[in-house]
Amino acid sequence: MFKFFRKLSEGISKPGKKLFHSLSTLFKFEKIDDTAIDEIERALLAADFGTKTTQDIIGEIKSAYKKDPSIRKQNALKIASAVIKKSLSHAEAELPTVAGKPLVVCLVGVNGSGKTTTAAKLAQSFRKDGKSVLLAGCDTFRAAAGEQIKVWADRLNIDIVSGQPGGDAAAVAYDAYQSALARKRDVLIIDTAGRLHVKSNLMAELQKISKTLKKLDSTVQLCNWLVIDGSLGTNSLESAKIFHGEIGLQGLIITKLDGSSRGGAIISIHRELDIPILFVGSGEKPDDFSRFSVDDYVDALFGVE
Repeated sequence: MFKFFRKLSEGISKPGKKLFHSLSTLFKFEKIDDTAIDEIERALLAADFGTKTTQDIIGEIKSAYKKDPSIRKQNALKIASAVIKKSLSHAEAELPTVAGKPLVVCLVGVNGSGKTTTAAKLAQSFRKDGKSVLLAGCDTFRAAAGEQIKVWADRLNIDIVSGQPGGDAAAVAYDAYQSALARKRDVLIIDTAGRLHVKSNLMAELQKISKTLKKLDSTVQLCNWLVIDGSLGTNSLESAKIFHGEIGLQGLIITKLDGSSRGGAIISIHRELDIPILFVGSGEKPDDFSRFSVDDYVDALFGVE
């Protein structure tokens, strides 16, 4: 984990690769004053930290400034870091386990969020933890997605059950769960079609997958984990709300952190929906992926020792 976050921190520090690039104003002011505080507030809002988190950070900085007008930029960074860590204090969570049957993880999200690559990375992560894994290619909406996950399965030597383009995604999930049971796999990871949350027919497909699996096994442990592109900002929060309302979410996976500039939405999603952040990823390699750690993540972002 530490190696991953060290790599993430190094990536953030490269020109054009700052995760919170719009927070560069934090580094403009050696001394904090009213002007600097106003600039910091605008930067936080621009990075989609949300009104609540921004108000908390600015309130703490103002309080510190009132007590000691000589505070410097490093003080402000540490204050912001502490506030965010507090906001994310319940963001970490243990992964669920099931005795005697597969844990089913259904990856959902909008087009382009990185679900298929995440499915492969997640499978690799579970396998490193000693779990046996089966992949299910349930994105029958887009032919290229089925081909992509098969390539990943071959590369990582992981078994996969997949369907034909245009086929019934729920039927593929049904077959995959039966196969996972028969092969005594610990985890079944379902890659679903990317969808805009306004596409009611595709959202209904997710509900059908859930109903189909629960009809097959009423005690199935099914987790819907939302894969979020870390660069999308406020749009991620809006789509997360709808996914959560339609199917219920049990976890978040944040992707593409290496080039994001509006990652503050991660905090807003957690604060508003109280959904744990389970994994973070950057890059395309299977190892560019790690369990989420509040301390490591925030320290990497703000460079706090």
